[in-house]
Amino acid sequence: MAIRLIALDLDGTTLNDDKHISKGNREALEEAVEQGVNVVIATGRAYSALPEDVFTVKGIQYVLTSNGAAITDLRQGKTIYENCLSAEAVESAVEVFRQYDFMLEAFTGGGAFIDRKIYDGMKNSKFGYRHVEYVLETRKPVDDIYQFILDHKEHIENLNVVFEHPEDREMMREVLGKIPGTTLTTAFSNNLELGGATTSKATALLELEKILGVKPEEMMAIGDSPNDMAMMELAGMPVAVGNAKPEVKDIAKYVSASNKEDGVAEAVRKFVLE
Repeated sequence: MAIRLIALDLDGTTLNDDKHISKGNREALEEAVEQGVNVVIATGRAYSALPEDVFTVKGIQYVLTSNGAAITDLRQGKTIYENCLSAEAVESAVEVFRQYDFMLEAFTGGGAFIDRKIYDGMKNSKFGYRHVEYVLETRKPVDDIYQFILDHKEHIENLNVVFEHPEDREMMREVLGKIPGTTLTTAFSNNLELGGATTSKATALLELEKILGVKPEEMMAIGDSPNDMAMMELAGMPVAVGNAKPEVKDIAKYVSASNKEDGVAEAVRKFVLE
C-alpha cells in the first residue's frame, strides 16, 4: 500500500549531529509533500524547543511534541490534541522526585522548564553530562521546579530526568515505573521520560490518522531511540536509521543510513518517491 504519512523523529534521526536538517533530507521531504504525502514531525522535544529548521521545510503542517502529549497544527497555529499526565500522577511523581537530587525538567504548555539553580549552574558548566548550549537555549528557569510542576499539574506533558551516573538511571527506572497512571520511556542513554497513562507518539499518530483519513499500514515511521518504537510498531513501514539503538533496529523492516548520512532521505526516496 502506498505511503501517505511519514512520521519523523528529530534528534538522531532527521537532524544531523549539528542539529540541522540536511539539504538532502529537506529536498526528499519537500518532494514527498509535493506528491501529497503528509510529513509529520514526532519528537520528544517540547514545542518551544523545536529547531527553526522544522518550520522552514515547506508543507509540514502537523507536529507531535513531548512524545505525543500534544499535536500542533502549524497552519492554524494552535494545539489540536493533548494527552497529559493526570494531576494525581503528577503529585505522586513530585513526591518521588523530592527524595532525590536529579536534574528534572517539566514540559507544559509547549514550554520546557528547569530549576533556576541548575540553569545557573549550567552557565558555569557544572553539569558536563548535559548539553549546556541546548539547555540554555531551550529551557526556562523557575525558582522551584517542584512547586512549578504542582502549580501546572493539570497540564504536564512530560517530566524529563537526566542522570550523571548509569546506575542512578537504572534505579530510578524501577522507582518511576511504579507510579500509577504513567508511561516511562527514554530518548537518550542518560535520561528517563515520564508521560501520561496512554501518552506515546503512536497514540498521537492514531488521532492524527483519524483527522487525515490515513490507515496505519499507509504510514512510514523513522526513528532511532526507544521512544520511537511505539510509532514504528504502529506503522506499516517502520524504518530505523543506521545509528539507531539495537532494539530499535530489531523492530524495523528497513535500516537506512545514519542521521549523518541522510538516512531519512534514503528511506523516503526508496519507499515513497521511487
